[in-house]
Amino acid sequence: MRWFLITLVLLAEACGSSDRTLCVQFYKPYPDIVGQRVRTTQNATFLDAMALYNAGDLAGAAAGLQQVIDKDPGDNMARMYLASSLLGIGEPYKAEMHLDFLERARNSGFKDQTEWYNALCWLCSGQYERSVKQASIIADRPSHTYRNEAQDLVKILTAH
Repeated sequence: MRWFLITLVLLAEACGSSDRTLCVQFYKPYPDIVGQRVRTTQNATFLDAMALYNAGDLAGAAAGLQQVIDKDPGDNMARMYLASSLLGIGEPYKAEMHLDFLERARNSGFKDQTEWYNALCWLCSGQYERSVKQASIIADRPSHTYRNEAQDLVKILTAH
């Protein structure tokens, strides 16, 4: 087991340069499915944060989405985008905390997303053993949204 972990660390270092790590390779922002909502006074902060998110300003989006969550901790949609933003700016532990919240929420509708983004949180924080275990579980589920991505991650993490 020790050699497995050493190999994973070396593989991660070998696969990545300053701009191409395994985390960068596998992380993709959660797609914007809220799109063209009509702007109201109630959703203005959320829509402003999503405009930043879609422009690639994940740090700005995270700040705005955190404001939304501070006002309404039960806003699961905002929390999913916040987790994605945090992961994208290199804050996998904070992202994981929000994913944990979504996992505990009743009927959050983000089961596949939380499973995959947790695997990414563990990958991005160097917890390769946890990441490959989670990705293997996902890869074995034929109807999982992120099955193909998980299969690719398992191949890379278990290549040696």
